[in-house]
Amino acid sequence: MHFEPYPFEKLNTLLSGITPNSQHEPSVLTIGEPQFDTPDFIQEALKTNAHTLNKYPKSSGEAYVMQAQRDFVKRRFGVELKSDELLSTFGTREVLFNFPQFLLHDKIEPIMAYTNPFYQIYEGSAIASRAKVVHLNLTKENNFKPDLHLSALHTADLVILNFPNNPTTSTLSLEELGEWVKLALKYDFVLVNDECYSEIYAHTPPPSLLEASLHVNNERFKNVLVMNSISKRSSAPGLRSGFIAGDASILRPYLQYRTYVGAGIPLPLQAASALAWSDEAHVQKAREEYTANLVLAEQILGVKSSGATFYVWLEVGDGEAFAKALYEQKNIKVLPGKYLARGGIADNYVRIALVENHVKTEKVLKEIKDFVKAYR
Repeated sequence: MHFEPYPFEKLNTLLSGITPNSQHEPSVLTIGEPQFDTPDFIQEALKTNAHTLNKYPKSSGEAYVMQAQRDFVKRRFGVELKSDELLSTFGTREVLFNFPQFLLHDKIEPIMAYTNPFYQIYEGSAIASRAKVVHLNLTKENNFKPDLHLSALHTADLVILNFPNNPTTSTLSLEELGEWVKLALKYDFVLVNDECYSEIYAHTPPPSLLEASLHVNNERFKNVLVMNSISKRSSAPGLRSGFIAGDASILRPYLQYRTYVGAGIPLPLQAASALAWSDEAHVQKAREEYTANLVLAEQILGVKSSGATFYVWLEVGDGEAFAKALYEQKNIKVLPGKYLARGGIADNYVRIALVENHVKTEKVLKEIKDFVKAYR
């Protein structure tokens, strides 16, 4: 198997040999990793339960964690899940990689479609699954929304959406997601929405594909699954707490598969994550910080925000050239869009992750604005 280097590896290669301007403080706006402290109550729960490290965690996860996650889904999306309609996972990166392999293993010529630009795990899982890939291109011309009418979808086995979207920040309405559910039922493919940014929004809470499934009367979530994670909402990527939820007829055999994967979550992490999934106050606090950052980006860079995620998808011309010059002149790292997409559709963009507090964010955005004026 041949895997592409990860985007951050490509960036390191691009910037190697460049000496940045030491008059400016280094700023790294490349990775979607929250730079806020994990809330104290989560850290305390982790410490308090450290003694449980002497026990093996269950592959299926502890019942109290999955209950907390189902409660979150009900509280946030108004969807009440049965016990066999949600599995706790070791974050979502591992499940995004191994679930397609599980699902597509017995397909002779599997076909997998996913949004482009994309989280690189989608591509890696397609390679590991021997799948032919169909890119759902997100461009300025289609308002960064995937085309429902691609004929290639008629023969797809697995389709992965990602809304709210990384990196374009676009969202799909309940009705738009509902059309995708209808398509999955019509052509009998499994539809997944990667919803890791569902809790990072400024005004209107983005809908879940689970809500959309109910909206179009697919009450058993046939062919429909979502994945979500605690990483962004709780500033706790190190807890590695996520879930996959939806069609129980798919999740039951996938649970059996997972007993062989060995991705059990250490018990102290499960105890801490259950508390985090159950609390909304700390999420609102972080959300307010990200909203302030998006407002600053609108005011300073003049970019119109969708109000979702904590990214800016900035059109700059040649993204690689822009990233090199910005690093050299301002000591600021951003990620060329080219590294997040295939087919040249994102070559003119850079992704900027606004994951610092608003004071630091305002300072660095003003530096970028000054650079852009001279660059253009």
